[in-house]
Amino acid sequence: MQTPPGDPQRDLRHYVLVTAAYWVFTLSDGALRMLILLELHGRGLSPLALASLFMFYEAAGVVTNLAGGWIGARSGLRTTLVAGLGIQFLVLGVLSGPDPWLTLPLLLSAQAASGVAKDLTKMSAKSYVRLVVPAQDSGKLMRWVSFLTGSKNTLKGVGFFLGGWLLVVLGFQGACMALAVGIVAALIMAAIWLPAASGKASQKTSLRHLISSDPRINWLSAARVFMFGSRDAWFVVALPVFLATELAWSHTAVGAFLALWVIGYGFIQASAPRWVGGAILGKRELRVPGGRALVHWTGLLLLPLAGLCVALAWDASPLASLIIGLSVFGAIFATGSAIHSFLIVHYAEGDRVSLRVGFYYAANALGRLVGTLLSGLVYQAAGMGVPGLIGCIATSMALVALSVLATLPLRRA
Repeated sequence: MQTPPGDPQRDLRHYVLVTAAYWVFTLSDGALRMLILLELHGRGLSPLALASLFMFYEAAGVVTNLAGGWIGARSGLRTTLVAGLGIQFLVLGVLSGPDPWLTLPLLLSAQAASGVAKDLTKMSAKSYVRLVVPAQDSGKLMRWVSFLTGSKNTLKGVGFFLGGWLLVVLGFQGACMALAVGIVAALIMAAIWLPAASGKASQKTSLRHLISSDPRINWLSAARVFMFGSRDAWFVVALPVFLATELAWSHTAVGAFLALWVIGYGFIQASAPRWVGGAILGKRELRVPGGRALVHWTGLLLLPLAGLCVALAWDASPLASLIIGLSVFGAIFATGSAIHSFLIVHYAEGDRVSLRVGFYYAANALGRLVGTLLSGLVYQAAGMGVPGLIGCIATSMALVALSVLATLPLRRA
């Protein structure tokens, strides 16, 4: 049975420990994603083939979040966190092998396994925050969730840069070996110092509990599918391939550009409570956001996407258009994502939080899967280059519109 919140020092210590383990994993995950993307692009794989590679990564996440939430409710969150770190260590170890090992089937399997590892780790970390913050303290919950999620995204951006840099300095296998060392340290730390029973449900949890019966969580999860699909429809494959082929950027430059965007996105997400909630008549509590705020911030995503489409269609400078469009889109998307992350842990019941969070992040993985597929498919079908990028951004706009529709029922929640 989980230990209820009550000891601030213990809760803070566990929160810091889980956050540190999540940080280490995030660095390795971002770096490995960039390593594989750039390595395979250098081997001549098409955008659609690259998208197919990452589909395994996201498809594994859909199943993993559902199963991981159930396992966490039955066995405790330490089990799922350690399992995620352990799988990532094995993936990096396998990819550190000699060149003949690095066949396409092996890389596909490694990406799928890394997707399992990522979602086990993320579900565990996000669920743990809900366990150490009292249910009535919504302001603190908003701050802690935003910090965890925002710092994770910032470090994922650092990981993108790290992956591109390590590929140049150490080569593919050497980079994987270096990343594996950090994962081992985080794994040992979590296994020794985290309590085993945290997050374990007080009552027996059956497979029927995998699917949420709360309409708020169901609508929020549907909105998450379309929102993250809208981002990945142009960001995951189309954008880095466009920078590498049309603008002739080096691997390091592509990694650095994507890293800077994700780092800025993470900073905005971590600080979102400052302007989304705001002070209540000078008090320190936050006026926490709800469904109305989510509808507003999701709808705003259409503005930078439409502006970027028009700029590219009118032959404006692609680089200047992308920098401006990405900056505005990233600020709005980060704020909406922060509201999303808060609402799911706010809606989740404390005793079965991992089940609800797992269900929600299964929807997140499904959205990324759809967006990743569309990113490669549309970019290639539209003719690549500027036409392909415009096609991907137009697809993103359609997915944003669907996300807005899914958030409308939450206005009364």
